[in-house]
Amino acid sequence: MNGVPLVPPEASEFAGKTDALFYVLLAFSFGLGLFLTFLVVGYAIKYRAGSKASRTGSRSRNLPLEIAWTGASLVVAFALFGWGAVLFMGEHEPPQQSLHILAVGKQWMWKFQHPGGQREIDDLHVPVGRPVVVELASEDVIHSLFIPAFRVKQDAVPGMSTSLWFTATAPGTYHLFCSEFCGTAHSAMEGSLVAMLPQDYAAWLNSQPTVDSPVAEGAALYRGLGCSGCHEGGTVHAPSLHNLFGRPVPLSNSSTVVADAAYIRDSILDPNKQVVAGYAAIMPSFAGLVSESDVMNLVAYIQSLSDQRGTS
Repeated sequence: MNGVPLVPPEASEFAGKTDALFYVLLAFSFGLGLFLTFLVVGYAIKYRAGSKASRTGSRSRNLPLEIAWTGASLVVAFALFGWGAVLFMGEHEPPQQSLHILAVGKQWMWKFQHPGGQREIDDLHVPVGRPVVVELASEDVIHSLFIPAFRVKQDAVPGMSTSLWFTATAPGTYHLFCSEFCGTAHSAMEGSLVAMLPQDYAAWLNSQPTVDSPVAEGAALYRGLGCSGCHEGGTVHAPSLHNLFGRPVPLSNSSTVVADAAYIRDSILDPNKQVVAGYAAIMPSFAGLVSESDVMNLVAYIQSLSDQRGTS
């Protein structure tokens, strides 16, 4: 690692768009600051001690100029806000057919797992030209995955499911690190993102040790923890999990929630938080019984029971 350059390369679809907004904001701030500085210095010179400038005249007002200045400032502010809002929403709406990679932050490392089960620590290999969703969790404290060249950053919060996505546009090796202070070795929690051509990425995947995929590990946990005994038509009355992901779920409090990754996670760790309408609150909590990686694998398996998410 040679450190982070002052201006990182633009290596994702977000990078150029984010930089354009940044430079416009920088130019606007510089221009406004220069104008205000000119006024302050000008008036300071004009009305300095001992100057002959008149201080006795009544204050004059130019209403059209004030309206024009205020209106122009408002238009610029709303334009910049709208531009930023569009970029923000786009960075939180990944395409359907994305490559999903699981990531767990832990003092002081990043653990990544690919859909085929291939695992990495502090390094992440991704294909160029394909949207990649990194689903984040933390095993201890708040971490934050930051990839400067891609202009993306997202916190990994204990007890929560978060994610970021990007599309790499140029092959290369890029810096990634934790940008949230997380303990004494925080500065060492860094690694590399390796963007590869699709054929090279496929070859890299094939060269890695063969292990169970997150879906396969989740399926084994699903059976081992006894989930199938209740949700697969057993004696206990529990809702089916087939075709659940992405669908609205009516709750016992008369509200409705979409069955996304956060909802499934909460149902595993805090099942009484959102009880499905028509069912008793009898599911036990698995908090403390399963690790963050286990929860992510269970979520991946339940997602695989529907057709709402693209696969690798």
